[in-house]
Amino acid sequence: MKDLESIKGSRVYGRRQGKPLKKTSRERLEKYFPKYSITLEGDKLNLSNLFDHAPVEYWLEIGFGKGEHLIEQAKANPDVGFIGCEPFLNGVSGLIDHIDREGVTNIRFFMDDARLLMDALPDHSISRAFILFPDPWRKKRHYKRRVVSPGNLNVLSRILKGNSQLRIGTDHHDYCRWILARLMENEDFIWQADTPDDWHTRPDDWPATRYELKALEAGRLSAYMTFLRKQQLN
Repeated sequence: MKDLESIKGSRVYGRRQGKPLKKTSRERLEKYFPKYSITLEGDKLNLSNLFDHAPVEYWLEIGFGKGEHLIEQAKANPDVGFIGCEPFLNGVSGLIDHIDREGVTNIRFFMDDARLLMDALPDHSISRAFILFPDPWRKKRHYKRRVVSPGNLNVLSRILKGNSQLRIGTDHHDYCRWILARLMENEDFIWQADTPDDWHTRPDDWPATRYELKALEAGRLSAYMTFLRKQQLN
Protein backbone atom coordinates (compact mmCIF):
# COMPACT_ATOMS: atom_id res chain seq x y z
CA MET A 1 0.00 0.00 0.00
CA LYS A 2 1.27 3.49 -0.82
CA ASP A 3 2.43 5.69 2.06
CA LEU A 4 -0.06 8.55 1.85
CA GLU A 5 1.89 10.60 4.38
CA SER A 6 4.85 11.00 2.01
CA ILE A 7 3.17 11.61 -1.36
CA LYS A 8 3.06 15.33 -2.16
CA GLY A 9 -0.41 16.48 -3.09
CA SER A 10 -2.33 13.44 -1.83
CA ARG A 11 -3.00 14.26 1.80
CA VAL A 12 -5.94 16.70 1.83
CA TYR A 13 -9.03 15.79 -0.15
CA GLY A 14 -11.95 17.88 -1.40
CA ARG A 15 -14.29 18.51 -4.32
CA ARG A 16 -13.06 20.77 -7.11
CA GLN A 17 -16.32 22.22 -8.49
CA GLY A 18 -20.07 22.01 -7.97
CA LYS A 19 -22.85 24.04 -9.59
CA PRO A 20 -21.95 26.44 -12.42
CA LEU A 21 -21.13 29.93 -11.16
CA LYS A 22 -23.46 32.85 -11.73
CA LYS A 23 -22.30 35.49 -14.20
CA THR A 24 -21.49 38.07 -11.48
CA SER A 25 -19.51 35.50 -9.50
CA ARG A 26 -17.55 34.47 -12.60
CA GLU A 27 -16.70 38.10 -13.26
CA ARG A 28 -15.54 38.65 -9.67
CA LEU A 29 -13.47 35.48 -9.84
CA GLU A 30 -11.72 36.66 -13.00
CA LYS A 31 -11.11 40.08 -11.46
CA TYR A 32 -9.78 39.11 -8.03
CA PHE A 33 -8.24 35.66 -8.51
CA PRO A 34 -4.91 36.96 -9.90
CA LYS A 35 -4.58 39.50 -7.06
CA TYR A 36 -5.46 37.33 -4.07
CA SER A 37 -4.48 33.78 -5.06
CA ILE A 38 -1.21 32.21 -3.93
CA THR A 39 1.16 30.60 -6.40
CA LEU A 40 3.89 28.33 -5.12
CA GLU A 41 7.34 28.96 -6.52
CA GLY A 42 10.48 27.55 -4.95
CA ASP A 43 10.80 25.46 -1.82
CA LYS A 44 9.45 27.93 0.76
CA LEU A 45 6.82 30.64 0.56
CA ASN A 46 7.82 34.20 1.47
CA LEU A 47 4.79 35.38 3.43
CA SER A 48 5.87 39.02 3.52
CA ASN A 49 5.51 39.19 -0.27
CA LEU A 50 1.84 38.15 -0.23
CA PHE A 51 0.26 41.22 1.32
CA ASP A 52 0.16 44.93 0.53
CA HIS A 53 0.47 45.75 4.24
CA ALA A 54 2.92 44.30 6.79
CA PRO A 55 0.91 41.84 8.92
CA VAL A 56 1.85 41.52 12.58
CA GLU A 57 1.25 37.77 12.26
CA TYR A 58 -0.23 35.16 9.94
CA TRP A 59 -3.27 32.91 10.48
CA LEU A 60 -4.15 29.85 8.40
CA GLU A 61 -7.55 28.25 7.67
CA ILE A 62 -7.57 24.82 6.05
CA GLY A 63 -10.76 24.25 4.08
CA PHE A 64 -12.65 27.55 4.43
CA GLY A 65 -15.85 26.47 2.66
CA LYS A 66 -17.37 29.68 1.26
CA GLY A 67 -15.34 31.85 3.61
CA GLU A 68 -17.84 32.92 6.30
CA HIS A 69 -15.45 32.33 9.19
CA LEU A 70 -12.40 33.58 7.30
CA ILE A 71 -14.00 36.86 6.26
CA GLU A 72 -15.29 37.62 9.78
CA GLN A 73 -11.88 36.90 11.31
CA ALA A 74 -10.20 39.12 8.72
CA LYS A 75 -12.60 41.98 9.45
CA ALA A 76 -12.06 41.64 13.20
CA ASN A 77 -8.25 41.43 12.87
CA PRO A 78 -7.17 43.85 10.10
CA ASP A 79 -3.51 43.76 11.18
CA VAL A 80 -3.32 39.97 10.63
CA GLY A 81 -2.51 38.36 7.29
CA PHE A 82 -5.00 35.55 6.61
CA ILE A 83 -4.21 32.56 4.41
CA GLY A 84 -7.02 30.25 3.36
CA CYS A 85 -6.83 26.89 1.58
CA GLU A 86 -9.78 25.56 -0.42
CA PRO A 87 -9.70 23.33 -3.54
CA PHE A 88 -13.42 23.85 -4.26
CA LEU A 89 -13.91 26.48 -6.98
CA ASN A 90 -17.38 27.40 -5.73
CA GLY A 91 -15.96 27.96 -2.25
CA VAL A 92 -13.23 30.26 -3.55
CA SER A 93 -15.85 32.11 -5.57
CA GLY A 94 -17.96 32.53 -2.41
CA LEU A 95 -14.98 33.97 -0.54
CA ILE A 96 -14.26 36.40 -3.38
CA ASP A 97 -17.90 37.52 -3.32
CA HIS A 98 -17.44 38.35 0.40
CA ILE A 99 -14.14 40.13 -0.26
CA ASP A 100 -15.71 42.27 -2.96
CA ARG A 101 -18.84 43.18 -1.00
CA GLU A 102 -17.05 43.97 2.26
CA GLY A 103 -13.82 45.46 0.98
CA VAL A 104 -11.53 43.07 2.86
CA THR A 105 -7.93 43.11 1.65
CA ASN A 106 -5.98 41.06 4.24
CA ILE A 107 -6.86 37.62 2.86
CA ARG A 108 -4.93 35.47 0.40
CA PHE A 109 -6.07 32.01 -0.72
CA PHE A 110 -4.60 28.85 -2.20
CA MET A 111 -6.99 26.91 -4.44
CA ASP A 112 -5.38 23.49 -4.32
CA ASP A 113 -4.44 20.73 -1.91
CA ALA A 114 -3.75 22.41 1.43
CA ARG A 115 -0.83 20.11 2.16
CA LEU A 116 1.08 21.54 -0.79
CA LEU A 117 0.84 24.98 0.80
CA MET A 118 1.58 23.68 4.30
CA ASP A 119 4.76 22.01 3.05
CA ALA A 120 5.87 25.35 1.58
CA LEU A 121 5.26 27.43 4.71
CA PRO A 122 8.35 28.39 6.76
CA ASP A 123 8.96 26.91 10.19
CA HIS A 124 7.12 28.63 13.06
CA SER A 125 5.47 31.15 10.73
CA ILE A 126 1.78 30.69 11.64
CA SER A 127 0.28 32.17 14.82
CA ARG A 128 -3.13 30.48 14.63
CA ALA A 129 -4.64 27.71 12.50
CA PHE A 130 -8.23 26.61 11.90
CA ILE A 131 -9.71 23.33 10.65
CA LEU A 132 -13.47 23.89 10.83
CA PHE A 133 -16.00 21.17 10.06
CA PRO A 134 -13.84 19.10 7.72
CA ASP A 135 -15.32 16.21 5.76
CA PRO A 136 -15.46 13.28 8.24
CA TRP A 137 -15.02 10.66 5.51
CA ARG A 138 -17.36 8.30 7.34
CA LYS A 139 -16.43 5.04 5.61
CA LYS A 140 -13.57 3.23 7.31
CA ARG A 141 -11.70 2.70 4.05
CA HIS A 142 -11.65 6.50 3.62
CA TYR A 143 -10.23 7.32 7.08
CA LYS A 144 -6.86 7.87 5.42
CA ARG A 145 -8.38 10.91 3.71
CA ARG A 146 -9.18 12.71 6.97
CA VAL A 147 -7.34 16.00 7.19
CA VAL A 148 -6.58 15.44 10.87
CA SER A 149 -3.88 12.80 10.43
CA PRO A 150 -0.48 12.15 12.03
CA GLY A 151 1.33 13.46 8.94
CA ASN A 152 -0.66 16.70 8.71
CA LEU A 153 -0.35 17.30 12.45
CA ASN A 154 3.41 16.93 12.21
CA VAL A 155 3.46 19.62 9.51
CA LEU A 156 1.17 21.87 11.57
CA SER A 157 3.51 21.38 14.51
CA ARG A 158 6.39 22.56 12.33
CA ILE A 159 4.71 25.68 10.94
CA LEU A 160 2.92 26.84 14.12
CA LYS A 161 4.68 29.16 16.54
CA GLY A 162 5.08 28.15 20.15
CA ASN A 163 1.98 28.89 22.29
CA SER A 164 -0.15 29.35 19.17
CA GLN A 165 -3.64 27.90 18.80
CA LEU A 166 -4.97 25.15 16.56
CA ARG A 167 -8.78 25.34 16.50
CA ILE A 168 -10.81 22.40 15.19
CA GLY A 169 -14.59 22.17 14.93
CA THR A 170 -16.79 19.19 14.02
CA ASP A 171 -20.39 18.04 14.36
CA HIS A 172 -19.47 14.39 13.76
CA HIS A 173 -19.06 12.48 17.04
CA ASP A 174 -16.88 9.69 15.66
CA TYR A 175 -14.59 12.19 13.97
CA CYS A 176 -14.42 14.17 17.22
CA ARG A 177 -13.09 11.10 19.02
CA TRP A 178 -10.67 10.52 16.13
CA ILE A 179 -9.42 14.12 16.32
CA LEU A 180 -8.86 13.94 20.06
CA ALA A 181 -7.02 10.62 19.73
CA ARG A 182 -4.70 11.95 17.00
CA LEU A 183 -3.94 15.14 18.95
CA MET A 184 -3.33 13.26 22.19
CA GLU A 185 -0.84 11.04 20.35
CA ASN A 186 1.12 14.11 19.27
CA GLU A 187 3.30 15.41 22.09
CA ASP A 188 3.53 18.91 20.58
CA PHE A 189 -0.10 19.84 21.35
CA ILE A 190 -2.05 20.41 24.56
CA TRP A 191 -5.86 20.32 24.63
CA GLN A 192 -7.18 23.53 26.20
CA ALA A 193 -10.25 22.16 27.98
CA ASP A 194 -10.94 21.85 31.71
CA THR A 195 -14.74 21.48 31.64
CA PRO A 196 -17.30 20.34 29.01
CA ASP A 197 -18.31 23.96 28.43
CA ASP A 198 -14.78 24.62 27.15
CA TRP A 199 -15.49 22.56 24.03
CA HIS A 200 -19.29 22.40 23.84
CA THR A 201 -19.65 26.19 23.57
CA ARG A 202 -18.27 28.19 20.66
CA PRO A 203 -16.02 31.04 21.89
CA ASP A 204 -17.13 34.61 21.15
CA ASP A 205 -14.17 35.17 18.81
CA TRP A 206 -14.99 32.03 16.78
CA PRO A 207 -17.47 33.11 14.04
CA ALA A 208 -19.98 30.49 12.89
CA THR A 209 -19.68 28.78 9.52
CA ARG A 210 -22.55 28.02 7.16
CA TYR A 211 -22.04 24.30 7.64
CA GLU A 212 -22.17 24.63 11.42
CA LEU A 213 -25.48 26.53 11.25
CA LYS A 214 -26.94 23.82 9.02
CA ALA A 215 -25.83 21.21 11.53
CA LEU A 216 -27.55 23.11 14.35
CA GLU A 217 -30.76 23.38 12.31
CA ALA A 218 -30.61 19.61 11.83
CA GLY A 219 -30.20 19.09 15.58
CA ARG A 220 -26.53 18.11 15.51
CA LEU A 221 -24.41 19.60 18.28
CA SER A 222 -20.85 20.64 17.54
CA ALA A 223 -17.53 20.37 19.35
CA TYR A 224 -15.18 23.36 19.42
CA MET A 225 -11.68 22.18 20.28
CA THR A 226 -8.68 24.39 20.92
CA PHE A 227 -5.17 22.95 21.11
CA LEU A 228 -2.03 24.81 22.12
CA ARG A 229 1.23 24.25 20.29
CA LYS A 230 3.84 23.76 22.98
CA GLN A 231 6.69 26.24 23.17
CA GLN A 232 9.67 25.06 21.12
CA LEU A 233 12.85 24.45 23.07
CA ASN A 234 15.19 25.34 20.20
